[in-house]
Amino acid sequence: MHTTAFLDHPDFLKHRTGPSHPDRPIRLEVVRQAVAQAPWRDRLRYLDPRLAEREELLRVHTPEYLDYVREQSASHQFFLAGSDTPGSAGTWTAACRAAGAVLTAIDAVVAGTVNNAFCAVRPPGHHAGVAVARGFCFLNNVAIGVRHFQVRHGLRRIAILDWDAHHANGTQDIFEADGEVLLCGTHEFPLYPGSGRECERGCGSGLGRILNRPLARGSTDVDLRAVFENEFRPALRDFRPDAILISAGFDGLAGDPLANLKFTPTGFRDLTRRVRAWADELCGGRIVSVLEGGYVPEDLAAGVCAHLEALSE
Repeated sequence: MHTTAFLDHPDFLKHRTGPSHPDRPIRLEVVRQAVAQAPWRDRLRYLDPRLAEREELLRVHTPEYLDYVREQSASHQFFLAGSDTPGSAGTWTAACRAAGAVLTAIDAVVAGTVNNAFCAVRPPGHHAGVAVARGFCFLNNVAIGVRHFQVRHGLRRIAILDWDAHHANGTQDIFEADGEVLLCGTHEFPLYPGSGRECERGCGSGLGRILNRPLARGSTDVDLRAVFENEFRPALRDFRPDAILISAGFDGLAGDPLANLKFTPTGFRDLTRRVRAWADELCGGRIVSVLEGGYVPEDLAAGVCAHLEALSE
């Protein structure tokens, strides 16, 4: 049996975005309730996420940008860091705790305390750039995790699988010239943020390390599985990663208001089983999965539960 860490924290609910914003605290409240009631919940190990330290954030973000977000959060009840990315007095702590959750999970996975981990965090991260907040994201949690694997643990070759309905433009910007990071992403296209074409393949030493596979609106579990099996699995085997990070967005589930895909929780359960098998084969099972999108709380909870069930089998 796999031992799966589950990371959650009350600070994530203190990031306030306003009553009409898609990324509301209720998303995690419903996830938390569903996990607590799941018949397999005893297979999970609950870990308390720490706050990420400034030097860990500086491996990805500029000091000026970090100071801006921290100062805005400290000075205002509500502020707008980007046109679609509001924050509040609790945002800085929530963002540092979200990044810290990823670091806590990585430490546990590398130490062998757990086999894999899922971080139920907010704000999400994969749209955040080196010095820009966008797409509801402030700190790029997965990118910070990549650098932690590399700097703290000496695991250099890191693969990122991103199945959010929206392209991981921030993550791509950060790693497009990095030959030690493989980014494999599916996303609806055209859709926000408008990037993520197949021709975007990286540059310099990272050329060929970016694999964008845009999906048409209405794509199903079958389409998603085909990309992972036929294109991402061979790429992972060629790359031979030391660990896998997942940007686990569930806004591809049918009925999500911000996308037009037709994925199901059953499809995510099956996909997670496949990825877990690949990780067992290639990198000692080391997987750290991080929540991104998903904006119908009950559907998000169903997707997360299917993902966790498969991780912990």
